Amino acid sequence: MTNSIKTIGILGGGQLGMMLAQAALKLGYRCVFLEDADNAPAALYGQVFKYDELDDFIAASDVFTLEFENTPVKTAKSLASLEHKGGLFPPTNALEVAQNRLAEKALFNELSIDTVPFMAVESLDELQTAAKTLGLPLVLKTSRGGYDGKGQFFIKTIDEIGAAWDELGGAVTGDGGLTDTPAPLIAEGFINFSREVSIIAVRAQDGDISYYPLVENHHTNGILSKTIAPAADADHLTEQAQSNIGKILSHLDYVGVLTLELFVTDSGLIANEIAPRVHNSGHWSIEGAHCSQFENHIRAVVGLPLGDTQVIKPSVMLNIIGTYSDAHLVLAHSGVHLHHYHKDERAGRKIGHITVMTDALDQTVANIEQLLS
Repeated sequence: MTNSIKTIGILGGGQLGMMLAQAALKLGYRCVFLEDADNAPAALYGQVFKYDELDDFIAASDVFTLEFENTPVKTAKSLASLEHKGGLFPPTNALEVAQNRLAEKALFNELSIDTVPFMAVESLDELQTAAKTLGLPLVLKTSRGGYDGKGQFFIKTIDEIGAAWDELGGAVTGDGGLTDTPAPLIAEGFINFSREVSIIAVRAQDGDISYYPLVENHHTNGILSKTIAPAADADHLTEQAQSNIGKILSHLDYVGVLTLELFVTDSGLIANEIAPRVHNSGHWSIEGAHCSQFENHIRAVVGLPLGDTQVIKPSVMLNIIGTYSDAHLVLAHSGVHLHHYHKDERAGRKIGHITVMTDALDQTVANIEQLLS
């Protein structure tokens, strides 16, 4: 396949598409993008087509992939069906699962992967029933759409049930502004967990799977702010994490990079959700692993052998959120790598990241976090 592929068509043109294109160029491939948003970061690395230019995007591409799990499934299926092209990776069934939290949890349970208890909710009465069945506190979420803490309500007391329904209930009928696709909400029972972790794996077209180490994630206002790679004291969790994501990859006949987010509890790992794409918690791998998640995804999409996922040196990735820091001050620290996404500053927006790799890791991270605050 690799001999016939020259250009990779990526659905989405954000920073993930930009970093995929950077990795593709090293391997001799060009990328084009399908993206309606203006000023797409990926435009620095290839032509961006609007959705009303889909035919031109198809003509310019030899094989397809995606950088955003909310890619329209209808569009993805149409690209996957084109016999004169190299296919769409990952497959559309992974996209459909990842776009519906209820389907996602059901798949986990089908594969004997532990989750929190959950219930579908389509009315205020059903939400009240879920509160009695699952107990309080619980988390009410839209089953479609929502990311970085959006589309969810943490219900701590009975008095908050009505407010939660008022805020999210419109999504059930499609008039809530959170998603264009009407769907039940999902009520998730609350669990006590010590930390949040994730594992990234990549599966090749021949079924070969490689795993990146388990990493620890920290969030601020629902947005990932820091990833520690590898996670400390996690060796006893690695086998379970690899088994879980491996089962998902094989069941979906997946090709490319997949991310599984997990909670660490006293009884082991609880699966939260998957992302069928390269992921923010894997950005450290650009410098911190022998082969980054972005290069390995490209390798899988074009049919090349997978690269080494082993850590070069322990790393910490810090997201730049909202406002850029002075690059002179950031780069004055040794062992620091700055990635600028060429996005406008805006509160709550990921506009870059910094990876720290140094023997004085804790102190350097503390210094950089102070610059970002």
